[in-house]
Amino acid sequence: MKKLTTFMKKLTTLSLVALMMLGMMSACNCQEKEEEPVKAKNVIYMIGDGMALPQVYAAMLASNEEMTFSQFPYIGVVDTHSASNDITDSAAGGTALASDHKTKNSMVGMNPDTIPVVTVLEALAEQGKETGIVVTSYVTHATPATFYAKVPKRSQYEDIAVQMAENPYLNLIIGGGMKHFNHREDSIDLVARMENELGWKVYDTLVDIDTTCKKYAVMAHKSHMPHAAERGDFLPRAVKTALKTLNDAENGFFLMVEGSQIDFACHANDSTWMMDEMMDFDYAVKVALDFAKKDGNTLVVVTADHETGGLTLPDPKGKYTNVTFNYSTGSHTCLPVMVYAYGPGAEQFTGWMQNRDLKGKIMNACGFENFGDSIPEYDGPRIQAIKVNLDSKPE
Repeated sequence: MKKLTTFMKKLTTLSLVALMMLGMMSACNCQEKEEEPVKAKNVIYMIGDGMALPQVYAAMLASNEEMTFSQFPYIGVVDTHSASNDITDSAAGGTALASDHKTKNSMVGMNPDTIPVVTVLEALAEQGKETGIVVTSYVTHATPATFYAKVPKRSQYEDIAVQMAENPYLNLIIGGGMKHFNHREDSIDLVARMENELGWKVYDTLVDIDTTCKKYAVMAHKSHMPHAAERGDFLPRAVKTALKTLNDAENGFFLMVEGSQIDFACHANDSTWMMDEMMDFDYAVKVALDFAKKDGNTLVVVTADHETGGLTLPDPKGKYTNVTFNYSTGSHTCLPVMVYAYGPGAEQFTGWMQNRDLKGKIMNACGFENFGDSIPEYDGPRIQAIKVNLDSKPE
């Protein structure tokens, strides 16, 4: 009887241990499920053209407001050199940010061998996401063009305009550059063709846009948009308009936003203009970040294609009391730029990285493999049309 009692006690102890282990395993399984990372449904990819840390910090010093840049929990450093030069231009820099490829300066959407590459906009569109682009330059300018066009020379604005009009991946685009559509050297009225044949609605203002329309272009100026001081809050309003349209997308969206004229101001070594453009871009970033915080499923990535102007912030008297804005060049520099990230997958955007790495990180954040250049449609009619356009003469 004593042995039976002892045996029963051991059995009871073993049962309790087994139950505890099962409970712990269940808890672990629940914890694993709870800790499975959230995938980004939406992506807002923002590029401050010509904007490195000096431009951001200059704006912080000169502004009486808290800059949105300081609210990002994850920050990294991006190497910007191109395949041909230590100092990139916007075409090569934009192509690297949009795709997996560093390319030669002046090339848009192509690798150094003039083979078209797949951009993050195109790859996510293939996964069912709606897409948009918002800029303050021509919509055909180098940076926006790198997300949808394939030409060997960035100056082929009219060819880029045709590729934009015929692009099957774009849902909306907002910016300037109407002259490349309705005052062309080939005399084609591309606006009429867009509206009558290609399914676009084309506007020349942000006022009274039908935001339920799933394919529209706003070209609000014949050339680049006016300076920030003249155009007012066009950029943040345009971002709000785009988000209003894309927010209903069943499978999410990808939106690229460029603060285009930070670069223009730094080329001119014009600090007042640069500050206006930086603050304007920061307001647009705030619109995106506020949307992401409310939504919970949106990744916001803010970076730049290169630095412009060689901006430093010294005290010319060396007394450590005053700061001046000092430009060392009217061109680009090889200075690395920063990347700021918020939302699902944002933790990937830390440390030192190459500009060509960002597409893969964005794809991963959305839960997709980075398929590189394997989109099936790239063997179809569209790529053939692009190859024909390679024979076009630049302006």
